[in-house]
Amino acid sequence: MSSTPQQSRSVSRKINVKPAAPLLSYVPISVLTDSYKTTHYMQYPESRKMVAYAEFRNGFDKDVQDTRVVFYGIRYLLEGFIARQWTQQDVDKATTFFSTHMAPNFTDFPFPKDLMVKFVQQNDGYFPVVLETLPEGTCVHAHCPVFQITAEDGYAPLCTFLETILTMLWYPTTVATLSRRARDRIEAAFDQSVEGGSSNPLVGTRLHDFGFRGCTCVEQSVLGGVAHLLNFSGSDTLSAAYYAQFHLNDGEPVAMSIPATEHSVMTAWRTEREALENMIDQFGTGIFACVMDSYDYVEALAEHLPAVAQKQVGKGGFLVLRPDSGDPVEAVLLALEAAERVFGVDMNSRGYKVPKGCGVIQGDGISIEMLDDILQAVMAKGYSAQAVAFGMGGGLLQRVNRDTMSFATKLSHIVYADGTEADTMKLPKSDPWKYSLPGIMAVKSVKGIPTAFPADGGHVSPEENMLQVVWDNGPVEVEWKKFAELRQDVDAQWRALPKAADVLSQPLKDKVKTVTARLRAHQDA
Repeated sequence: MSSTPQQSRSVSRKINVKPAAPLLSYVPISVLTDSYKTTHYMQYPESRKMVAYAEFRNGFDKDVQDTRVVFYGIRYLLEGFIARQWTQQDVDKATTFFSTHMAPNFTDFPFPKDLMVKFVQQNDGYFPVVLETLPEGTCVHAHCPVFQITAEDGYAPLCTFLETILTMLWYPTTVATLSRRARDRIEAAFDQSVEGGSSNPLVGTRLHDFGFRGCTCVEQSVLGGVAHLLNFSGSDTLSAAYYAQFHLNDGEPVAMSIPATEHSVMTAWRTEREALENMIDQFGTGIFACVMDSYDYVEALAEHLPAVAQKQVGKGGFLVLRPDSGDPVEAVLLALEAAERVFGVDMNSRGYKVPKGCGVIQGDGISIEMLDDILQAVMAKGYSAQAVAFGMGGGLLQRVNRDTMSFATKLSHIVYADGTEADTMKLPKSDPWKYSLPGIMAVKSVKGIPTAFPADGGHVSPEENMLQVVWDNGPVEVEWKKFAELRQDVDAQWRALPKAADVLSQPLKDKVKTVTARLRAHQDA
């Protein structure tokens, strides 16, 4: 019996693709840093102790009017990387790798092999530093220290080795802050145009995470997606929703979504009307969304929506119209006007129109600025802000970087081999804004504002210090709050903070002046 060419190829094809281990299983912990950092143990002066700290140097997108930051992500980095026990195999793999890493001829590259072997053998493989951080979910202002690293004795040169991994805190913190700032704008619109104002429970559903498919990897979708969920309950990023529910919230639900069509669904049917009718048959008693611009957005609103309206009204559910192209402001207004014509509106107690059984979600081209533009336009046309929701993908999880809030780690204190101590700081004449803070630091709440102090001045008791030890040359007991509690904390702390504040205490300002004068004198000498 003869076979077709396609059948023959199917029979003879060899399957070479096999499931692989997770990417990071191929990369030893010993190389999870920047190349140049592996040489710094040779560059630092001999010392007994070194201390470094990290801060966000400015508010979101250099906003000086609102410098609040939602600090988030330390638990993931601690559990996933800092707490890993190094092994001799990790050192051996680093040895093999670094033997061919030096430019220009792939020769030996220096790395602190002896120190690695030492803490593998003498410290059970745990990285030999003390790490203090703010509690997960703490809201602070720019310039407030968020973590501090201390390395002592022979391990002092490793003080900043973990900076590369710890710097990745910038991502979940920046997403959490962006998401919270978006909530501020939504709440303001609700206060103006929705019954119950910003206390209306719909607020928490108005910004939906559409960003999973645009992420660089699954790990990013989890970190960014969970950060967003600190502020909202709407998400299509299942990786984050699952992780938040089962790893961070004892199995209690954190995120929710609704059935919705995509363009492939709409175009699979002979007509858009048939696609709409199918959605009504399947989901019409609940909340569901239909994308409306597969062919002609205006025609879909003018002809197909009225044609299925009676069927949808009979089901009694809630239809969400989704434009996905064109000018976002215009697209939302067209959908609201169509909803009013087809389904009618109710007038709420604040004098704004609420379409009956129908709303709009705009998920194309959304940034905080566009979100605000849409809300203002919606209310200017007399509609309540509750009539529109937003989906944010790239604008939420991808359109940020480390410079969005200028995250940096810098050395702040050193005890030299002869016992003399020095507070250090970065003080570039070419960019004074990038100065760093000197000394060992503590953070204390002053009138509700987390404020930075010198740790050595007796200004902050151990009980008052918000920088908590989460790693002391090895694991320590850390009590992580449930995600639901973190949500409440973030909400309360964010509201309580003024939009901007001076977070440097007078004693720390005095120290900055003293160290600056010393450094300037050395430079002028």
